[in-house]
Amino acid sequence: MLIKKSDGILSSEITPESIYKERRTLIKGLAALGVAAATPAWAASRYDIADGMPTYPGPEWLQSQINQGLVGDRFSLGDKLTPYINAISHNNFYEFGTDKRDPARNAQAFKTDPWRVSVEGYCNKPGDYHLEDLVSEAVLEERIYRLRCVEGWSMVIPWVGIPLATLLKRFEPSSKAKFVVFETLYDPEQMPAQKSRFGALPWPYVEGLRIDEAMNELSFMAVGVYGAGLPPQNGAPFRLVLPWKYGFKSIKSIVSIRFVEEMPNTSWNAAAPGEYGFYANVNPDVDHPRWSQATERRLPSSLFSPDIRDTELFNGYGEQVAHLYAGMNLRKWY
Repeated sequence: MLIKKSDGILSSEITPESIYKERRTLIKGLAALGVAAATPAWAASRYDIADGMPTYPGPEWLQSQINQGLVGDRFSLGDKLTPYINAISHNNFYEFGTDKRDPARNAQAFKTDPWRVSVEGYCNKPGDYHLEDLVSEAVLEERIYRLRCVEGWSMVIPWVGIPLATLLKRFEPSSKAKFVVFETLYDPEQMPAQKSRFGALPWPYVEGLRIDEAMNELSFMAVGVYGAGLPPQNGAPFRLVLPWKYGFKSIKSIVSIRFVEEMPNTSWNAAAPGEYGFYANVNPDVDHPRWSQATERRLPSSLFSPDIRDTELFNGYGEQVAHLYAGMNLRKWY
């Protein structure tokens, strides 16, 4: 259907009460930078966005597509949506800083339009594409997905975008394309943490999937969230969303897609292979070396009002993805 617009978790991952208290500061900062717009009444009602909270409309071509309506979600698990304020103020995007609030503070001047994506490797239609050309011919969908961080916190977010398979098929990958590699923008002038010689990771950020994972019906390329454009701190203007995997696999601000034959080195797996596997499937039975993965903290959550839940294998999406790993030892291939 079409959605039409109508009238043992780490203590460092506990959501600070300051997130709520900083709402006014965030609104003022966004308004001063001219990067956000007042939330439309239809969106405020549908997504329960707090009065006065800004959204990110995105470029005109994206606004026009969203205004045509979104194909309804086929994969919702019936979870309550995470409040918008949490989703835009509690982020991992290390290119803008390692504190959860750094991306919202440091990314607001990030330029995301125009945006180009290079396509290379084993495919018949490589090239340098405008994002608008990749997305504007598709019908946008809304997918309400769980987001599970390897650190132990989780959210439920309504993404706007297109199936990854739809995108990849237009490039006509060849039989040699066994994996797909994605790369984040490298721009130290816009992404301040990339300037540091002692950063968390070597840049640019790289992630990858097996080709069958990439073609799975759940794999999604997001250009928006909560019925509007993507905020820069959430990976604008083009990011991957993989709800059955830990969040670090869902690479942000993508500028490159490559079809390759061999399993690629990915950023976190290369930096700490004993902690961050290539597959990174959500699995309560495979702990991180420094903490349990048996439970998660669903945001919003606080020290005195925690929302602790049991972690589900594949984050609850086993029906769609379990067959991808049939016969694999998921402790070895974590």
